[in-house]
Amino acid sequence: MEREVRVRFAPSPTGPLHIGGVRTALYNYLLARKTGGKMILRIEDTDQNRFVPGAEDYIRQSLEWCGIELDESPWNGGPYAPYRQSERKPMYMQYAMQLIDAGHAYYAFDTAEELDAMRERLKAAKVATPQYNAITRATMRNSLTMPEDEVKKLLESGAPYVIRLKVPRKEEIRLKDMIRGWVMVHSSSIDDKVLMKSDGMPTYHLANIVDDHLMKITHVIRGEEWLPSAPLHVLLYRYLGWEATMPEFAHLPLLLKPDGNGKLSKRDGDKLGFPVFPLHWQDPFTGEISSGYREAGYLPDAFVNFLAFLGWNPGTQQEIFSMEELANEFSVERIGKSGTRFDIQKARWFNEQYLRAKPDSELAGFLLTALEEHNISCSQEKAEKVAGLMKERVSFPQDFWKEAAYFFVAPEEYNEKVASKKWNAQSVAVFEQFKNELPTIADYNADSVKELLTTILERNGMKIGQVMQALRLAVTGAEAGPDLMQIIEIIGREETITRIETAIAKLSQYATAE
Repeated sequence: MEREVRVRFAPSPTGPLHIGGVRTALYNYLLARKTGGKMILRIEDTDQNRFVPGAEDYIRQSLEWCGIELDESPWNGGPYAPYRQSERKPMYMQYAMQLIDAGHAYYAFDTAEELDAMRERLKAAKVATPQYNAITRATMRNSLTMPEDEVKKLLESGAPYVIRLKVPRKEEIRLKDMIRGWVMVHSSSIDDKVLMKSDGMPTYHLANIVDDHLMKITHVIRGEEWLPSAPLHVLLYRYLGWEATMPEFAHLPLLLKPDGNGKLSKRDGDKLGFPVFPLHWQDPFTGEISSGYREAGYLPDAFVNFLAFLGWNPGTQQEIFSMEELANEFSVERIGKSGTRFDIQKARWFNEQYLRAKPDSELAGFLLTALEEHNISCSQEKAEKVAGLMKERVSFPQDFWKEAAYFFVAPEEYNEKVASKKWNAQSVAVFEQFKNELPTIADYNADSVKELLTTILERNGMKIGQVMQALRLAVTGAEAGPDLMQIIEIIGREETITRIETAIAKLSQYATAE
């Protein structure tokens, strides 16, 4: 009988959640939803020295914003609670002792000075990677080299120690990765990792394996940086007698800098002007502020869609996917092996597509919020008209105000480049007639306004292209924008007349004959 798919995202609360971590959570979530399985979140806080206040809550808020729903977590519980490793501390020692009793682990009493001296000896001997391993352990102070009674005395006296895994000296360790295929590593390249620290806390390696086993995790989808540790984890599953239920592994490719050279970092985002965190973050120690995608104006659906494509593709031309569609189409086998370049322009494109797909009534909400901040009143109907006209021209919700302010505030300055080229006596003569005759329109709308303007132009022997930029300048102060007749309809007859009169007065120095 097949096991229920159970995946987990296991971040450490050591700071803000990197965009790569969000992608890892997303891929786990998509697999869980596709298979009808469970998505678990476990906080891996065994390294208390690196704990950052507020980081755990940041992780929770980030996943909620993205729409990644958790079936089990520290916040909503579950059958395998607790879901913080620090709260599971008492259970880990028994598994470390099980390894010692079976001869797969040992006590090490080496001091920091002794460890440093060992590394210096190895460096002097031209050893490329000095480490505590199957060879060097023979020269160190541990339960493999010391008499049993001396070890017992040290333990009874409360002397500090760590528990290390006894890695075999000559063994090929094989691991089948769902993305990379078979991975083979010789045990001589693996050091005797610490499993239990001197403070009684487990290291990531032991706690991770124990928790994944007890929580019945079936698939471990995590970043490529954990691939070197995977053979060690295979050994732990084997030595603890859990190899038959060992989860399947998938190590995700790196997110690369935009130029493809190296892993994407916060520094890259700062340098190139884009966020690398989902939400705004303020460091509680330094006060340093890091920008987030939410605050930058990215919609969560667009952000998730963009993230999904950073390493995975559906094998079709389709790019726009809802979360449900992503879950239906997702497969680990379609995740690439090589790193993926980060492209902020593609993220922006996704955001634009999602904004344009929203109904004008929803887009109007973004505009109304900004108008309220500027103490400008506006009806829902007008806001919807403006949003509908502007949505092809914006990338972010905040752009509605930036790009459409002239619908609500008359221009005080005018584009000088357009004024010097397009504002002249002929256009002013047309505008005088236009503003004087606007009150005669019975059914005031974009079509009737255009009809009036065309009639006046014909009367003056001119074409519409000769005055459109100057008229746009008078009404909006800008060089370009959406359909001008629609703008004139929305801002209204009286406001249009007032703006044309103001522009004629302010731009009089340009009104010379051609």
